[in-house]
This record gives sequence, C-alpha cells and structure tokens, in this order.
Amino acid sequence: MNKKEKTRRRFLQYGAGLAGLAVGGIGTARGQTAESEAAQPKNLRSYGERSRFEKTARTFGDGSPNTFTPLQDLDGIITPSSLHYVFTRGITPMDIDPQQHRLLIHGMVERPLIFTMAELKRFPAVSRIHFIECVANTAPTRGRAEEERVQERFGKSSCSEWTGVLLSTVLKECGLQKGASWLLAESADRVTHSMSITMEKALDDAMLAYGQNGEAVRPDQGYPLRLLVPGWEGVRNVKWLKRIQVGDKPFMTHIEIGTNASLRKDGKARWFNIEMGPKSVITRPSGGQQLSGPGFHEITGLAWSGGGTIKRVEVTTDGGRTWKDANLPGPILPKAHTRFRFPWNWNGEEAVLQSRCTDERGAVQPSLLELAKIWGVEPSYFRKTENSVIHFNPIQPWKVNRDGSVKNAIWEV
Repeated sequence: MNKKEKTRRRFLQYGAGLAGLAVGGIGTARGQTAESEAAQPKNLRSYGERSRFEKTARTFGDGSPNTFTPLQDLDGIITPSSLHYVFTRGITPMDIDPQQHRLLIHGMVERPLIFTMAELKRFPAVSRIHFIECVANTAPTRGRAEEERVQERFGKSSCSEWTGVLLSTVLKECGLQKGASWLLAESADRVTHSMSITMEKALDDAMLAYGQNGEAVRPDQGYPLRLLVPGWEGVRNVKWLKRIQVGDKPFMTHIEIGTNASLRKDGKARWFNIEMGPKSVITRPSGGQQLSGPGFHEITGLAWSGGGTIKRVEVTTDGGRTWKDANLPGPILPKAHTRFRFPWNWNGEEAVLQSRCTDERGAVQPSLLELAKIWGVEPSYFRKTENSVIHFNPIQPWKVNRDGSVKNAIWEV
C-alpha cells in the first residue's frame, strides 16, 4: 500500500469524528461545573499553595467573569498561571478530556489529518516566552473608579512561558496547496469562536501550545490545546483549539467584521489591525498606591510590543519635560513583557511619572495627543461612550500628590 493510500485511509477512518468536529464540537467536551471543582482535593504537599499571608489576586470587571492580572504586585516578567488574565466572552472554561480531544487540519492541504494530543506531543517541542494582550486592554473606562489602578487599566496583558509545537511543523505534515494564504482557527466551546490568521504568521512563530509555565495549559487558558500567535491581539489566540481550515482569503468571522473592527472617524473600519503596538506602564508607584514619604523610591514597570524586542524605555518624573533611560535588567525577549527600573529621589512635591518604550523596529509609544493625531481625532474622542476604542496604547501618566497618594492623570496632561 503506497503512502498516499495510507493517508487517505487514515482520513476516512476519522470521518465520523470529522463531521462532529466541523459541526458541533467534540462530544466528550463538557462544561465545567461547581461540583467538579469542589471535588478537587486540596493537598499542599502534592500541589503547593502560596503562603496564607499573600493576598495578590485577579479582580473581576464589568460584572462579568473576566479577570485582570495584578501587574502592580508582580516582579520579573512571568505572570503566574493562576494570575493570567481571562477574557471569556461569556464562555465557561471547557472540561475536556485530553485523550479524547482531536485537532482537525483540512481545506487547502494535500493531506487532511486529525491529530490526537499524543500525536502532537510527538513533534519536536519548543518553549518560548510571550505576552498575550486583549485588544481592549487599557481602553478608557470613562471615569470609573477602577480606572485609577494598574490592574483594571492594564491587567488584560499577561506573560508566560508557552510550550508546544510550531504550527509550521504541523502544516508541513499536512502539505500546503498552492495559493494557501490564510487559515481559520476554531475553538471547541459552545460559541465556536473562530478567527482568521495569515499564512505568513502561521509559518513564522505561531504555536500550538499545550504547556504554560512548566505545566499543562490551564482550563481557562484553553486546556488541552490553544493557538498562540505572538504579538497579535489576544482574541486571535484561540483557546480549546479543535479545527484549522486552510484557505486563500480571510474568513471574515463575525468578530472580525463586528466588535474587533475599529471604526475610523469617517465611519469606515480598520480591519485586520492585529499587531499590538508598543506599550509600557509604571507599575510602582502607580494609581491607588501610597508613598511612605520623601526620599528614595525605585520606579519599576513593564514594557512590551507586538513588533518584537523592547530596545529602550525612558522615564520622566517631571511630566514630560525631561526623559532619562531606564535600566532593562533582562531578560529582554521578543514579544514578551520587559521589566524596567529607574532610581528616583522624591522631594515631596507634586510629580507626574510616565514611561515610554521603543521597540526594535523603532516604533515609539505615543502620547495621548500623538495617538489622537494618528487616528485623526481630538483626544476627547477616546472618552466618548459611543466610540469603540481598541489598540489604545498612549503613554500613561501617574500623578504623585504631596501626601504621597498616586492617581491616574491620563486626562490631565
């Protein structure tokens, strides 16, 4: 029996499963319940817990199950898996048996195939540190109290070490047909979330991730398998990945032509504006925090860019009149959070602290005024309730008052 016939038989063998995948998802996947969570035993020796004196936690926003990472409380660049932000779109984390899970790859390929998790783990694995960021991260919350803190303004960005197989490796196994230039990634959840990815990105650094920070990807991060597209908006990092369809044009899913289409001033949409721009934030001191008094304080924060490695972070303590380079202690990795530090002696007077970053392409994080010019709008546009604001990456100012209290000052400078 020749190789082509063997491949054809394997595909036909999975025919019934293919139909189930393409229509309604995997039959063994079921919603996680409170009972199943309660049944999980607590054993501090078999799976460790932090000290009872540590209280750092994710917060919930907008009365939804979405959670925000407490960036202001973290050190280094890695976000603990338990603190990684979650944006659910109302989806309960799937409870999927990895032995039953399948990934279908079909469309414009020479050999349509279905992979088990065990088969995917037989491919050469890679581990890479990358951030994932929601496209609406840092979007103005228009005057609400939560806007004062880093966690609610910037907490929809997290950084992990991801382990899996490069998507290019698996696509090579299937064989791409001439003209294949896009793919559709689809989830196994009840909403059947799907997004278009360019073939250029798929063959560059996209991953099929099954590991996060040295262990399996967590259920609310897509267990047992998720797509990772480093540097692109978070919504394209499809969780609970079950299907990839290869085609010759974007698939124009309802999210791509709806909520993630950023409207311009003339009413037209910015479609496929998908790379996250350079962004930085001072996490300490920051909104809602209190300085103990005048004297030495280390300013620290994070910078990241979908365009690659952070090359420079500058800090100002006088509202932008003078800027000085911050220290980047490392590691400095492409499309990952980068820690910066800056020594500061506070004299007890009012001060406005800001940071701005530059990536390897030379792209510089804009001020609010500069971002408004790029959009062709007035700065007040970003505060209007009726305007959808995504990819919002202006310099973030924090005002230090004489009593040591720190507040958000983005609309004041």
